[in-house]
Amino acid sequence: MWQFTGRERPPFAMEPGPGQESVWDYPRPPKCVEDPREVMVLFGDTVIAKTTSGIRVLETASPPTVYIPPADIHMQFLKRSAGSSFCEWKGQATYWSLHLGQHEVRDVGWSYEHPSERFASIHGFLSFYPALLECSIDGERVRPQPGGFYGGWVTDEIIGPYKGESGTSGW
Repeated sequence: MWQFTGRERPPFAMEPGPGQESVWDYPRPPKCVEDPREVMVLFGDTVIAKTTSGIRVLETASPPTVYIPPADIHMQFLKRSAGSSFCEWKGQATYWSLHLGQHEVRDVGWSYEHPSERFASIHGFLSFYPALLECSIDGERVRPQPGGFYGGWVTDEIIGPYKGESGTSGW
């Protein structure tokens, strides 16, 4: 079903340098990996989340998404949104909107309240869209995955090309 599964890097993929990861080396189906680095999510000067217990989900052709345990999130700033979506791997996603003072930003993040067995480790954890909130990993500001649909976290260590860029809809 999938042309690329992380077993072999395609010829158009960039070659990783020291300290870099190619999204083409990530597996399909995806896997969860614990990440002890400091992850922060901010809205302006307000810390929405801060953890050293994140979990990265690694999937062929996409930058990682970082999931944060609810104990490390200021949940008082978040409310469930009306929408949802379905991931073939993880299951039904719940979306979350930010409510902070006079500010409301819809669908800033998502979670899986009943993930598939393979993704049980992210049960109730949230990930956030770096296009809507300021996200960082060990002090490096995260850039959003191109295209606006996916929620991958792009840092200097991640090389592509990535799903979401122009011409990648067939990946």
